[in-house]
Amino acid sequence: MPIHGVAVTVPEPWGARLQAAREEAGDPMAAAIPPHVTLLPPTAVEPDAMGAFAAHLEDVCAGVAPFEMVLSGTGTFRPVSPVVFVQVSRGIAECERLEAAVRSGPVERHLDFPYHPHVTIAHHLDDAALDGAFEGLADFRATFPVSSVELYHHDPDGVWRVVRSFPLGGGPGA
Repeated sequence: MPIHGVAVTVPEPWGARLQAAREEAGDPMAAAIPPHVTLLPPTAVEPDAMGAFAAHLEDVCAGVAPFEMVLSGTGTFRPVSPVVFVQVSRGIAECERLEAAVRSGPVERHLDFPYHPHVTIAHHLDDAALDGAFEGLADFRATFPVSSVELYHHDPDGVWRVVRSFPLGGGPGA
């Protein structure tokens, strides 16, 4: 069954910087996964459900105003999970609302952990590599407007590719 995800894509020039940091950390998924803030993690979606899911994403996004996101510094989920990430310091509430709305439609997804918006920069690496990634971007800061969310497809070659962008519509009555 096809695997899809929904995310806020980190734009350039910050996307390239974060992808390079993930590559420098030695994360083998760096080239396959564009820097993003997940709204729906990798999820199997029946082909017959894609039309309803796309319509749901359109509706969700039409009711959300564009917002500013600020990424600032690093964090980690260790020792629970071997992940280092760049923190979302502005845009958290908007991501939380989007995530809940996206998962409330025709494609539902149970989460293993409470939702925490972030940009992964190192995953499943040894402690030294995770420490290096954590320290290497401790002073990272980026500010950018979020005006869309993207539907990604996990292709057979292992790469996550954007299938479609859904513009944020400005909120109720827009």
